[in-house]
Amino acid sequence: MATPNAYKQILDVDYMLNKRSTNFSSSLSLKTDIFLTRHFSGRTLDYRQIFSIIVPIIVDQAFLVCMNLINTAMISSSGEAAVGAVNAIDSVNVFMVSIFIAVATGGSIVVAQYKGRSDTEMIPKAVAGSLVAVASISAVISVILLIFHNTVLHIYLGAADAAVYDNAKVYFVGCVASYFGIAIMEAICGAFRGIGETRSSLFLTISMNFIYVIGNFILINGFHMGTLGMAISINVARYTAAIAALIYLVKRNESIGFSIKHLVSIRFDMMKRIFSIGIPFASEQMFFNGGKILTQNMIVGLGAAALACNAIAASLISLYMIPAQALSLAVVTVVGQCIGNRDIAQAKKAIRSFAYLTAASFVLLSVILLPLYKPLVSLYHPDSKLVSEIFLILIITVVLEVFFWPGSFLVASALRAGGDSKYTSVMSMLSMWLFRVVLGYILGIYYKMGVLGFWIAMDFEWGVRSLLFLPRLRGKKWYAHKII
Repeated sequence: MATPNAYKQILDVDYMLNKRSTNFSSSLSLKTDIFLTRHFSGRTLDYRQIFSIIVPIIVDQAFLVCMNLINTAMISSSGEAAVGAVNAIDSVNVFMVSIFIAVATGGSIVVAQYKGRSDTEMIPKAVAGSLVAVASISAVISVILLIFHNTVLHIYLGAADAAVYDNAKVYFVGCVASYFGIAIMEAICGAFRGIGETRSSLFLTISMNFIYVIGNFILINGFHMGTLGMAISINVARYTAAIAALIYLVKRNESIGFSIKHLVSIRFDMMKRIFSIGIPFASEQMFFNGGKILTQNMIVGLGAAALACNAIAASLISLYMIPAQALSLAVVTVVGQCIGNRDIAQAKKAIRSFAYLTAASFVLLSVILLPLYKPLVSLYHPDSKLVSEIFLILIITVVLEVFFWPGSFLVASALRAGGDSKYTSVMSMLSMWLFRVVLGYILGIYYKMGVLGFWIAMDFEWGVRSLLFLPRLRGKKWYAHKII
């Protein structure tokens, strides 16, 4: 039987352990706070505000990528021709939607800089300018592509199998019809990101993609409608989300102060500011994605199996890029607000910290996802001959993106947020065409390396972009531009 002294000793030991645990927890918390303050906080934003911007965007990107993975897996049940068709047309979709996103990014940067300057009167005017600009461009592009869709598809898919072509035509027309809806969504979400209200953007994009996946599940798996089901689902999802975004912007959101009157009183100087960033970026995206489409066209000539290999590899690698893509979006808001407040020191600090965080995210996801390769690739039902080639593409790309991707893409986004859009766009276009396209043809076609050759060329081009953008970041020209 224990004595009172023994009980007292036990209580004393328990007290000391609890005290040490509390002290350790407090010490760890203090060290974490000091570390995050040193690497992220500044005069314009502290690290808590920055992470409140980053986290919803990461969730947004994760949901988007996972939904794309599920959609690709669902359409794979319709055969290689359907997978190849969807992948081929998605390259065109990325090309077109990237134009809307580019102009919306111009609006987002202008909004962010006004937010950094605390100019509440100009913020809704910038949002209106962005919305009108993106919607107008999407309407013109949609009408042209719907009229000439047969010509576009014959040029793009001339060497494709008949089954691939038939599926692609249905999916292409459906996607073009949805461009106006996604353009409105991108403009409004870009405005929310500009003021740092990323939760609203998160809610809207998750809702849109959830509707899309549910629609695909019903129409593809339930009614076996294949690419037609995807075309119907994408229109329902995008226009539902666009209407919801407009209602929320006008009726519910108070941080922007937007009303219909702002749409009917668009100022030319505001449009000029938005286009000064958006047009060079849109041109870059046109040339950049034009190169990707040309590369895709070369892969089409290699056959349906090569097309499926490229589609599956791209879908899997997109999983590794979830945090990186999110940080590339978040850095626009953070740097834009810092530049608007002329807080150059924090802008540089944020870019450096975001770059290291991006590289670390690639390493972490590689450790988590590489052991899961077989169950993940099995979702796509690939031919057994493709499994080893896809894995080789995955390994090479995952290793190189740790070193090259942050300097290639995240730094480019940061330079653009500072107003350095022309230099960023010109260098991106040159590197894309001189290295990814030309080198891709040499390796993939001339040396008969196939899909692997095109991926090696892309990885090499990332390194070239890093060499072009990192020295620019060390100078002063990138933040010397006057946007507002």
